[in-house]
Order: sequence, then C-alpha cells, then structure tokens
Amino acid sequence: MALGCGIILALTLGNPYPDVSAGISKVFLQMSVVGLGFGIPLSAVMSAGRMGFGFTTATIAGTLLLGWLVGRMFKVESVTSLLVSSGTAICGGSAIAAVGAVLDADRKAMAVSLGTVFILNAIALFLFPVLGKILGLGQEQFGVWAAIAIHDTSSVVGAASKYGETALEIATTVKLTRALWIVPLALGIAIVAGRKGGVFSLPWFILFFLLAATIRSLFPEGGLVFLLLRKISIIGLTCTLFLIGTGFSREAIRTVGARVMVQGILLWIVISVAGLLAVQAFIAP
Repeated sequence: MALGCGIILALTLGNPYPDVSAGISKVFLQMSVVGLGFGIPLSAVMSAGRMGFGFTTATIAGTLLLGWLVGRMFKVESVTSLLVSSGTAICGGSAIAAVGAVLDADRKAMAVSLGTVFILNAIALFLFPVLGKILGLGQEQFGVWAAIAIHDTSSVVGAASKYGETALEIATTVKLTRALWIVPLALGIAIVAGRKGGVFSLPWFILFFLLAATIRSLFPEGGLVFLLLRKISIIGLTCTLFLIGTGFSREAIRTVGARVMVQGILLWIVISVAGLLAVQAFIAP
C-alpha cells in the first residue's frame, strides 16, 4: 500500500523534490535493514547465507551471461545492457550505481537502466507474494526465491515481510549476501574495461546488519528492546517504499525504450523461473 500510494501521488500531484526523497529513502532503507538485524540471531544469518550462496553464485553468473546475449540480440547499447544486467543479477539500483560509476556511464544510460529496474521492481513487490501463495511455496522457499528474483533490497524485504517472519529473515540475509557481490563485480568490470578512476560506494550497512545480529545473539535477554527495534524498522521500511513510489514518473516510463524493457523483462522472467525451479528442487516446503 505504501508503494502504491507513493506511485499514485507521483503520477497525480507529482514529486517536487525527487532528489531529496531518493536520498532520504536510501538512508531509511539502510537504517531499516540494520534494525531488522536486531531481530535475527547470528546463527540464523549464517545458516541462511550458506543456504543461499550456491543459488547466488549460479544466478549472478547466469544472469550476466544471458544479459550480454540478449543485449546483443536486441542491439541494446552496450553500457546500458551491462547496467540492466548488473541490476537484475545483484541488487537493482545499488548495482547500477556502482557499475555506472566505474564505467563513467552517461545520464541517459543511467536513467534508462534505473527506470527499467524500477518498473519491474515495483511490479515484483505486488506480484511475488501472490505467486508464492498460489505455488504453495514454504517460508524458506519464498525467502530465497524473493532474494534471487526481485531486484532491490527494499522490495525483497517488503515482499518477504508480507509472506511471513521466516521468509523475511531468510530473504533479508540472502539478499544482503548477494549485495556483497557488487564489490567484485565492479572491480572486475573496472579491470576488463581498463578504468582506473571509477569510484563506487561499498555497502557498509551490511556490516552493521551483521553487527546487529551479533548483538542480538550475545544479549538474548534484551528481547523486548530488539522487538521494538524490529517494529521500528518495519515502519521505516514502509516509509522507504512510499518514498520510492514518489520517484515514479511518466518521464521515467517514456525514457525506457522498448528494447531495453524487453531485455529487462526477459532477464527477470528467466531468473525468476530458474530460481523458482531451484528452490522447489533443493529446499523443502
């Protein structure tokens, strides 16, 4: 509802301060993810991380390869194609920002790739919990699937929190493990492209998430405090989704070309179906 209200507001009255709301939503998201760490014991974090590592490695490599092939097939501009593929493979806007910084991508390439991922990300938040119920996925299955197939961390956490507590814990951990791949991906692209000046921000908030989970494990007697922090984090996440929705615009829709959108949709469908088949085969309901 928060995301939907934000989108409606953006498409009717408009957002006069899109840059400000985007900056605030990023801070809210990071703080909310750290707060969720206080509700997850470190042992559960490590278990979910190990469970999702194989899925993460395989799907990232497969998505990047498929993105390159589809981009060439539809003659998508190479930088834009790589940005869309990176956003689909790892964690949406964060991966696009990191890779775009390394490649010194122009504003149009960034706008097109971010717009593509944003539109699909918004659809996923509404669609995935419904599909999970229809397909009869268990909490663990849905948590891993959402972390693999939904682009941005905000929508992964939002969809998983709608599905259940266990799904939320697993999805958050697996998605953050996946987000760490931004670093080797950006460095690898910099080496291949021969770029030396590219600067990208490291996802430091993931370390604070692990610290929060460690504190939760070391001081189990603080259950009520941790529960309160978790509740506040859910509220913060709701605010994040509203602010993200206000960044939606008709201009963003027009900016995204048909070929780029087709590439994004194809990648999304393939990674969603492959991830679904994998979790159904290897994770018990």
